[in-house]
Amino acid sequence: MLVVSRKKGESILIGEDVEIVVVKLDNGSVKLSINAPKDVTILRKELKDAVTIENKNAVSVDTSILGKLKK
Repeated sequence: MLVVSRKKGESILIGEDVEIVVVKLDNGSVKLSINAPKDVTILRKELKDAVTIENKNAVSVDTSILGKLKK
């Protein structure tokens, strides 16, 4: 893991085509701007984790229900 310090207006480059810019610092919060190609998926980690949990719950179907549906 890389840990870097950045000030407002400074950026970080990832590869050739992804740039993360510090836009605003406010009361312990950081606002970032991410410039990346449209084919690069950008998600907040907590949303990705929530979707993963929902997907796992969706496939954890009670098999007794499936038996009743086949009848």
